[in-house]
Amino acid sequence: MKLTLEDVAKLSGVSRSTISRVINDDPRVSEATRERVKGVVRQLNFQPNAAARGLASGRTRVLGVLLPQGVVALFSDPYFPILIQGMAMASSASDYAMMLWLAQPASQRGTIHQMLRGGLIDGLIVSSVLLDDPIMPALVASGTPFLVVGRHPAYPEINYVDCDNQQGAADAVSHLWRLGRRRVATVTGPLNTIAGQDRRAGYLAACHERGLFPDPAWMAEGDYTEAGGYLATQRLLPLNPDAIFAASDVMALGALRALRDAGCRVPEDVAVVGFDDLPFATRTEPPLTTIRQSIQGLGQLAADTLIAMIEESTTQPRRITLPTELVIRTSCGSTLPANRAV
Repeated sequence: MKLTLEDVAKLSGVSRSTISRVINDDPRVSEATRERVKGVVRQLNFQPNAAARGLASGRTRVLGVLLPQGVVALFSDPYFPILIQGMAMASSASDYAMMLWLAQPASQRGTIHQMLRGGLIDGLIVSSVLLDDPIMPALVASGTPFLVVGRHPAYPEINYVDCDNQQGAADAVSHLWRLGRRRVATVTGPLNTIAGQDRRAGYLAACHERGLFPDPAWMAEGDYTEAGGYLATQRLLPLNPDAIFAASDVMALGALRALRDAGCRVPEDVAVVGFDDLPFATRTEPPLTTIRQSIQGLGQLAADTLIAMIEESTTQPRRITLPTELVIRTSCGSTLPANRAV
């Protein structure tokens, strides 16, 4: 038989409303009464109704996580499960549940207002937003606490956590130059994404630092998939590059396959560097040099930051950028220290 507040009240010798106040941490209860009620709750292993508790406190203790990506993208790219795992760990540690929403572009337009204003969540984390995505003005107008994984140049005032995509990409290209590679091409991410733009900007910054202004042909756009990396690398091969910086490890996997199919040796003929340091990067052939970002840490930080925003009820901006790290393996042709000067 399911226990009710009335059952706990009867055993505690107090009113139902007092039980509700204790459960919801209302300060208008004496310490002695609070301890007596908590003792009964522990003895009975009583679990209050989450919906009722939310009505009493004005909070649901639920975080929404919005990924404007299809289900295929979610399960084919290891990045997303690692990111979500970090969010889930932080949410659980703070006694929050997590509601995951996979919004296809066609459907998200009609349901975003319902999600934001339906009282289902206390706040929202959004990842992988497109540069021109109409979800952003809807979020800003909603009044719901929200945080974006990845800065958004069109909305500099919003709260975000991100890794230093531009510096990471610049570090990758600079390392290839230190190794004597002079025909460095790049497989970019989609250029309608912020990370895609930032990592291309890092590639260009490293080139410009050396007085080079690459022809656009040296920058082949990919889509963060292995197939996209393969096709983009095929477009670069006629240029005879001696190095390729791929803006994600998944695309680097496609680049390695395209080079192998074309009879190119890695790293002897073409060096390859990726971005992310996903778990498979140590198992590619050869093992992949890459830019490490703490994906799980980014997810944890996103959830922790949003929870702090909700519970502190402040408007103080939260804009956090995490550093990246160059991880040197065999695919670049060197085991030199990552911080060696040019």
